[in-house]
Amino acid sequence: MSINSSQEVQLVIITGMSGAGKTVVVQSFEDLGFFCVDNLPPTLIPKFLELMKESNGKMNKVAVVMDLRGREFFDSLFQALDHLDETSWITPQILFLDAKDNVLVQRYKETRRSHPLAKTGMPLDGIQLERELLDDLKGRAQIILDTSDLKPRELREKVITQFSTNNSQVFSVNFVSFGFKYGLPIDADLVFDVRFLPNPHYIDSLRPKTGLQEEVSSYVLKWNDTQKFLEKLIDLLKLMLPQYKREGKSQLIVAIGCTGGQHRSVTLAEYLAKIFEGDFKTNPLHRDIERRKQK
Repeated sequence: MSINSSQEVQLVIITGMSGAGKTVVVQSFEDLGFFCVDNLPPTLIPKFLELMKESNGKMNKVAVVMDLRGREFFDSLFQALDHLDETSWITPQILFLDAKDNVLVQRYKETRRSHPLAKTGMPLDGIQLERELLDDLKGRAQIILDTSDLKPRELREKVITQFSTNNSQVFSVNFVSFGFKYGLPIDADLVFDVRFLPNPHYIDSLRPKTGLQEEVSSYVLKWNDTQKFLEKLIDLLKLMLPQYKREGKSQLIVAIGCTGGQHRSVTLAEYLAKIFEGDFKTNPLHRDIERRKQK
């Protein structure tokens, strides 16, 4: 099993000045669904390409970090890049991260880390040496990002804008139903309590069913209190969700809780997921829907 010549593979090589933001960038690529490798020695590129080719399309978006932490391999980098240029089934891009010397010095002071090339312990000496070593590589880069004036969130947004094939799918919203009797979801970003709504549990014919069934969802949704609550909640989420996306979050967990996590919360989680599926990638998840059956 292998990639055929018609399947083009995207490979991004992340490199540049130490302290310019490679950690933020590789995390952004991970959120975009890229297979990421940190500090890949250039000598291993041919072997890595073989793995990519034999992955049967599972590694069609790859980002690798190459920097001077692997400087003992650095002399072989250009040979590896030439090999990539001769590979027809892959589209390589070099993303070079740069920043002004004074900004890099300040970043090293703030983190109290030493520059990997600063033998004397002075960050500026290491920065200047690194800049000389990377000068030719910078000239081969297709994309150069100066991060001097960028906050991590702004750098993340630039990467997502540049490399996302479908920005609307980057940010996902998980609507999670749960029962308060089993505890709050520890990973929830927003929690809404719907125990004030009429409870199908007290209807004999509905008690064994769940909010995934039409009889239960119709019962929950028919009340004026439910409709008023949903109207206000949807307005609130329409305001908040784009702000969370703009802030750089890759996903948001909106938890909807009722007593047992079987009827009301399930109905509303499903309903809200459908309401917002045109704007974001949504997933209705039901943590406690099977709890009662397990007793």
